[in-house]
Amino acid sequence: MSVYPALNALSTPVWIVSPHTEEVLFANHVAQALADGCGVSTLRHGSLSARPLARLADYTPAVLAREQVVEIWTFQRHGQAVPLSCRLALLSMGEHAGAILVEALASGDATLHGWPPAGACLSSPAPDTEVRGFYELLFRTNSAPMLLIDPHADGRILDANEAATRFYGYPREVFAGKHTWEINAAGRNILPVMHAVAQLPGGHRPLRFEHRLADGSLRHVQTYAGPIVLDGRRLMLCVIHDITEQEQRKRELEQAALRDPLTGLWNRRHMMVQLEQALAGKRAQDADFCLILVDVDHFKQVNDNYGHQAGDRLLVALAHALASRLRESDTLCRWGGEEFLLLLPVGKLGNALQLADTLRQTVAGMVHDGLPAITISQGVVQHQPAEALHGLISRVDAALYQAKHAGRNVVVTG
Repeated sequence: MSVYPALNALSTPVWIVSPHTEEVLFANHVAQALADGCGVSTLRHGSLSARPLARLADYTPAVLAREQVVEIWTFQRHGQAVPLSCRLALLSMGEHAGAILVEALASGDATLHGWPPAGACLSSPAPDTEVRGFYELLFRTNSAPMLLIDPHADGRILDANEAATRFYGYPREVFAGKHTWEINAAGRNILPVMHAVAQLPGGHRPLRFEHRLADGSLRHVQTYAGPIVLDGRRLMLCVIHDITEQEQRKRELEQAALRDPLTGLWNRRHMMVQLEQALAGKRAQDADFCLILVDVDHFKQVNDNYGHQAGDRLLVALAHALASRLRESDTLCRWGGEEFLLLLPVGKLGNALQLADTLRQTVAGMVHDGLPAITISQGVVQHQPAEALHGLISRVDAALYQAKHAGRNVVVTG
């Protein structure tokens, strides 16, 4: 922590976060006091949190392009949830190059006492006819749903364009009596978030919410809220984009990219993320975790004697057999070829060895239509204090190698 002494002198909360695991690599004194032991994932997904994107890692192209990325995080002050706007940037040098720098958009003293305050309405001697003319033209011509909101009047919706009436299913005159919390799935919890958004400068990336339509259905939306002063009042002009189908396609593609196409199990890419998270949990909570590396004995003979299609059928059956013995918290992946890796995020070495022997017996008793019986060899390890991920993987691989040379169909710990 001493590598950033200057950041500890700031009154603004600052975090340096790994974009892939959301592990805090550094937090200055103000940030530590504000977070009060909560991790970044908890702060980003709190009841008053709002984000343009779900994962920090997804911001890398935007922050590299120096776009203004802002999130709203949830903190607990005096037993109450408080929203806080945070600006994200990419560290380009130093020992944590590539990490995300998070800076709260308020002084530390103000934050610790419940920032942000409710903004006062601005006053002006006369209506700004130029701004109003621009606003009315924008409302008439824009094909995207647009809402004009007064954040200081309980989030009341003052106006809606024709595209908004079609999207939400409310006539324009009905919108005039509604509030933002009536169309947002978060309900009245959205009000402090809205006040935090109202404090932001224009030009930031849109935030994501769930909005409820007149028929009760929910849609994922991307909302850009920018400040506009009309008739002396500081209001919010909101442009809404429906991203429901986009989100669904994205989730489907993400799932497909993380699955092994043959067995349907997680693949190595997903397992590496899970291992990094387990390692972060070990550092934060000293939680023991274990690995089991499984390899099919004499699998080459199956392919040579029965054909590769038969070998594929055997791997699929094996995957189902292994998965049937796991807890919901465990992660099983096809590590490569006929190797499978199992992560037990909670448990001691003894429990892992017991499970490995159960798996060994289960596989040995499998019956395959038209295929030979198979056995498996397994290496089992428990993460050691201060052990790096590559060291852990090398150790479980060495344990499996020993199991192979011990006669196969055995379990060896490393």
